[in-house]
Amino acid sequence: MTQIPTQTSSNGRSAMAEIAAIAALAAGAVLSLFLSLNAADPVMAFHAVLFVAAGALGVIGVGYMWRQRASGRSSTEGYNDGVVKYGVIASLFWGIAGFAVGLYIALQLAYPLLNLDLPWTTFGRLRPLHTSAVIFAFGGNVLIATSFYVVQRTCKARLAGEIAPWFVFWGYNLFIVIAATGYLLGVTQSKEYAEPEWYADLWLTIVWVVYLLVFLGTLWKRKEPHIYVANWFYLAFIVTIAMLHIVNNLTLPVSLAGTKSYSLFAGVQSALTQWWYGHNAVGFFLTAGFLAIMYYFVPKRAERPVYSYRLSIIHFWSLIFLYIWAGPHHLHYTALPDWAQTLGMTFSVMLWMPSWGGMINGLMTLSGAWDKLRTDAVLRMLVVSVAFYGMSTFEGPMMSIKAVNALSHYTDWTIGHVHSGALGWVAFVSFGAIYCLVPWLWKKEGLYSDKLVSWHFWLSTLGIVLYITAMWVSGILQGLMWRDYDGLGFLEYSFVETVEAMHPFYLIRALGGALFLIGALIMAYNVWRTISGASAAKAAAPALAE
Repeated sequence: MTQIPTQTSSNGRSAMAEIAAIAALAAGAVLSLFLSLNAADPVMAFHAVLFVAAGALGVIGVGYMWRQRASGRSSTEGYNDGVVKYGVIASLFWGIAGFAVGLYIALQLAYPLLNLDLPWTTFGRLRPLHTSAVIFAFGGNVLIATSFYVVQRTCKARLAGEIAPWFVFWGYNLFIVIAATGYLLGVTQSKEYAEPEWYADLWLTIVWVVYLLVFLGTLWKRKEPHIYVANWFYLAFIVTIAMLHIVNNLTLPVSLAGTKSYSLFAGVQSALTQWWYGHNAVGFFLTAGFLAIMYYFVPKRAERPVYSYRLSIIHFWSLIFLYIWAGPHHLHYTALPDWAQTLGMTFSVMLWMPSWGGMINGLMTLSGAWDKLRTDAVLRMLVVSVAFYGMSTFEGPMMSIKAVNALSHYTDWTIGHVHSGALGWVAFVSFGAIYCLVPWLWKKEGLYSDKLVSWHFWLSTLGIVLYITAMWVSGILQGLMWRDYDGLGFLEYSFVETVEAMHPFYLIRALGGALFLIGALIMAYNVWRTISGASAAKAAAPALAE
């Protein structure tokens, strides 16, 4: 006979987990304290102190959870939405911080004096701070928050573990702080999208493994027999990013007490490994994860079923198979063997088909509900994000073709392409998801102001259009000026002349970025007023019954 777990046994398991967590956090804090006292350089000492503080705060946090449970003020029934709420707030904070730094470095390109002749305010240090803040801090927190929300609702099961989800959230944000302060202090591996040094990468690996276990554990105890397609995309994102992160960051530290390390790869092997990672960070972090958001929030907001569930499965498997091979298109006309370049180009062009299959599936989900776009600005934002996804996934394969890449590579055209996907697709679908989540999580009738959502939408859309069109024109002009020769076979333009020609386009880009930042600030105000408002929902749905 199967024994049904009692409340006492459940409390016993929780107590054991809390004791183990406190012991691990205390041990980590002590180890970090020892490291801070014996660090080989000041940055390692500073980061070790941050780990000490994080360990101490973690012990206090787990102790608080223990006390709440012992007093009966905490419950393990229903959904664990507390961590999702924190994820939403963190997403907004990091998004605004990342957009603000992006605007500042855009102005630095137009006005170099804004580098201020200080090492920690130069473009070279602020640029990776911007990319990490918007991709990993903003985008990563959105993915963690939405994945924890969606997997619970689609599985009708509470998140696996009580401490583990909180460890994932706080551990991930500790990684963001370590990485960001490292960039400002000059600590970097100099790898695109993989700049943090070895000890930050090691910490992220631990956090990511726990994230995977929480997600798998929730799927394992699901009450729904079917695994909804959004969870397949989330799972692919989690597993593949783990593989990419570990392989690309295989390094040998100079000292266990120092920040510096050396990659196990060198030369063209290092470049290929880096862009296998770099392109698939785009493919699985910025595409697969956010497609999971699309497959849950677009049908939910439109109150329509997914247009074709069969197409969503075809979309998933074809995208997962093809994306992993496309990285070499970043290395056209380099020392990489020509066959590898052609392979990357071929798979990139093939990617157009499954990508547009997903776009069509998302847009056609609105069949019979198109009229809602006139009145629902949140749905409008979600649908426009899908349209930007379609545009970006057409432009990317086109730019991977060698003849086109010969003109576009190293130019601002690439910057325009990246931001049409990052702002139009990733940020807009994230904004839409947050606008949906806030009233649901805080049990409100709706958002504080739908009109402010509309203002956010139009300001940000105008900002994106200004940004990407300026970069398209700038990039094509750059490429043409770089390849222009006079009658004697000499270059027609010096590099300085091409930089000077970009100045008006950099001003337009900065204006577009400013509009986008203003839109995000409007969103933050709207969310704050929604959370702090007094109006509660008429009747909250009972836990595990959605």
